[in-house]
Amino acid sequence: MELSEEQFQRYARHLILDEVGEEGQIRLLKSRVLVVGAGGLGSPMLLYLAAAGVGTIGITDPDRVDLTNLQRQIVHATERVGALKVESAREALAAVNPGVCVEAHPVRLAPENAEALIGGYDLVADGSDNFATRYLLTDLCFRLEKPLVAAALSPFEGQISTFRPYLGAGHPCYRCLFREPPPPDLVPRCETSSARSPAFSAPCRRSRC
Repeated sequence: MELSEEQFQRYARHLILDEVGEEGQIRLLKSRVLVVGAGGLGSPMLLYLAAAGVGTIGITDPDRVDLTNLQRQIVHATERVGALKVESAREALAAVNPGVCVEAHPVRLAPENAEALIGGYDLVADGSDNFATRYLLTDLCFRLEKPLVAAALSPFEGQISTFRPYLGAGHPCYRCLFREPPPPDLVPRCETSSARSPAFSAPCRRSRC
């Protein structure tokens, strides 16, 4: 694969980095990343992945855009309220970088479909908002030997980690750190405990996904 003239211009700031260069940019263009959730966490991840030139970006989310989402879910826009989030995100990413391929999966990740979805990608980025999905992802990514980038937010704080437990000792998984999910009554919902808008993009700027 060779970069086109347009790609040399678009990714010029990557190409001058010793850690990326032409070889690294070509690897990005050939890579496939699945983003789980096109909400507050998934939105900035998707925009940055597209801008960086990740060649194929999968998005899984069953929900539709709601007006209350727009305060923090920056991949969506007012005119797309009511649209499927995966389609709204696809439109936004095409505007950022028409050279990337977006694969939309308007489904909720579940035990019956997760393995097939994850298996088609090189890396999984978890932007989900529930513990059932988090633990499903950590178990499947471990078994399928897929890197898992997991992020989470509370109203004013965030955390992000990359998990590759299949590499062996010294590489824990999410379940190694948090054995069991907390009781449901201890987990706040967005309706009662949201997050300040800039908090959603801060963890993504620190990720190496």
